Amino acid sequence: MRTKLLTLAAALLLAGQASAAERLTLRIGDQKGNMRAQLEAADALRDLPYDIHWAEFPAAAPLAEALNAGAIDAGIIGDAPLLFVQASGAPVKAIAVDKSDPYGTALLVRPDAPLHSAADLKGKRIATGRGSIGHHLALKALDQVGLSEKDVELRFLGPVDAKIALANGSVDAWSTWEPYTALGELTGQARVLVNGRGLSSGNSFLAATNKSLEQPDKRAALQDYLNRLAGAQAWANQHLDSYSKTLAAIIGFPEKAARLQFERRKLRWQVIDAQTVAAQQDTADFYHAHGLIGTRLDVAPTFASDFTLPGAAKLAVQP
Repeated sequence: MRTKLLTLAAALLLAGQASAAERLTLRIGDQKGNMRAQLEAADALRDLPYDIHWAEFPAAAPLAEALNAGAIDAGIIGDAPLLFVQASGAPVKAIAVDKSDPYGTALLVRPDAPLHSAADLKGKRIATGRGSIGHHLALKALDQVGLSEKDVELRFLGPVDAKIALANGSVDAWSTWEPYTALGELTGQARVLVNGRGLSSGNSFLAATNKSLEQPDKRAALQDYLNRLAGAQAWANQHLDSYSKTLAAIIGFPEKAARLQFERRKLRWQVIDAQTVAAQQDTADFYHAHGLIGTRLDVAPTFASDFTLPGAAKLAVQP
């Protein structure tokens, strides 16, 4: 009898280990707690039929490298950085778009700087991340006033180094994004010289590797994740106080900055539609015209248009 019980216990243990080994894991890349904070604050991770391994990135460039290397299955990334990933031939597709008010994608200067418009940046030093949405904004702002990258000195720095460089005067401006813009404003360390309205699309994407999209179980998990993410974002917009506390704790920013950057972005997840593809093509063409992308990129094939969102009407997108 004892032998039978031991055999049964061993069989149950092995079965449990096998079941645990078969449980799917999604490797998700996040930037400054963006998605994770919404999901945790809204309690949207309850009863997940899969596990999530979070990878936190300070900016889009290292997240893009992780996608390209297949180190993560999916991640959130801005429109401009996504173009560099796709232009490099990386096996990655955007599966949904997070639209926002692009005010916080901005050129920041010190509060006492004698700079009043983008035209005043001629001959100045601008810090930003290479290939980032900040890089794109800087080029667009210069282009709007008849200047180009040749009229300024671009210094490619990560957010932490760029913030220090602006504070100590090593650079004259910093082209960045939220939550850094909100933090700079609220701490009195920076003011907005040029905001992103009319210059930036405000689009960020949930992008996934082709390998993960080709696996039916991971594809289904990504669809479930997207549904939860959209619901959590709607919840966050309706419960700003609760969400801001969670976000502040995750990213290590003051609660006021966490709230400001989210509240004014008015984020909303949407399915990929023709308008989104057209906006991305415009950005790609702009980068090609400025020599940042060697050949013209047709962006349409870099979108997966068959993901859905609750209550969203999907528009046709040419493959």
